Amino acid sequence: MTDTLVPPTTEALVTGRPVDETITPRRRRRKDDEQQDRTNISDLERRSTRVRVGLWILNTFLIVVLIVISAGPLLWLAKASVSTTQDILREPWAWWPSGIQWHNLADAWTKINIGKYLLNTVWIAAGTWFIGMLVALTGAYGISILKPKYAKVVNAGVLATLFIPGVVSLIAQYVTVLDMPLLHWNLINTFWAVWLPSAASAFNVLLITRFFDTLPKDVFEAAKIDGAGPFQIFWRIVLPMSKPIIGVTSLITIIGAWKEFLWPLLVLPSPDLQPLSVGLYRITASAEMSLLMAGMFISVILPVVLFLIFQKQFLKSAGQAGAIKG
Repeated sequence: MTDTLVPPTTEALVTGRPVDETITPRRRRRKDDEQQDRTNISDLERRSTRVRVGLWILNTFLIVVLIVISAGPLLWLAKASVSTTQDILREPWAWWPSGIQWHNLADAWTKINIGKYLLNTVWIAAGTWFIGMLVALTGAYGISILKPKYAKVVNAGVLATLFIPGVVSLIAQYVTVLDMPLLHWNLINTFWAVWLPSAASAFNVLLITRFFDTLPKDVFEAAKIDGAGPFQIFWRIVLPMSKPIIGVTSLITIIGAWKEFLWPLLVLPSPDLQPLSVGLYRITASAEMSLLMAGMFISVILPVVLFLIFQKQFLKSAGQAGAIKG
């Protein structure tokens, strides 16, 4: 609603103050009214003891429910990882009837080769991240910054792949890694069979493209005038300005590679190359329940610890990724 002009009052004519000062209180009151939080509970109702107590109970209940839903499975897995197999099967909700079995974690690392599976998972996640970020950053740079004549066609083609379910392209991807076109290489039982298909993420390309669209174009024009080439603009200007979106897409890529199950199961039949998700599934029938739970806890707790350590950087990057640079 626009402000209406108010004719000069007698006070304004007598005191000689500008007309704007006479209407300032009215504008301030209107602005304060517009900035007030509009909720279903008014300030008068909030002063009531019954309403405050009810809101406190409701908020506490919701927080407890969220904690149980989100952290409950992880806490139970932590308890089961240091319990005996009999305790897990007979009394799954009891607090260590036979005592805490700390040696389960060490036994899981050595007896069921959790260390080997963990190393394979790290290699798969690192390779997927490096190749994925290389494809996403260069692809988005070409579509958004370089903008060739066919950029819109490429952008539309990348967007169209998001509407194709992953299961539909599963057979085509498997045949491709089984016999690489032109090169005729068989990538089965190599990490390349996981790195290459997982790296071509249309979502990451479009996400970074939208971020690049918000970067100030004047900076690129000035760099071109100074004689900078496309590679120099990409390396010295675009990448330093893209740290927020790089952090977000890196987190998405690493988490996706860490928990991937179906594709590594198909292309990595050798147990020496399988990641945690496949290795734990393969030993389910033969491993002891307590060691299996310990292995699952190790596979889950590492990403959680890394996120807790770098949560400020991740959250800061996620908050800045949507900001418009200008």
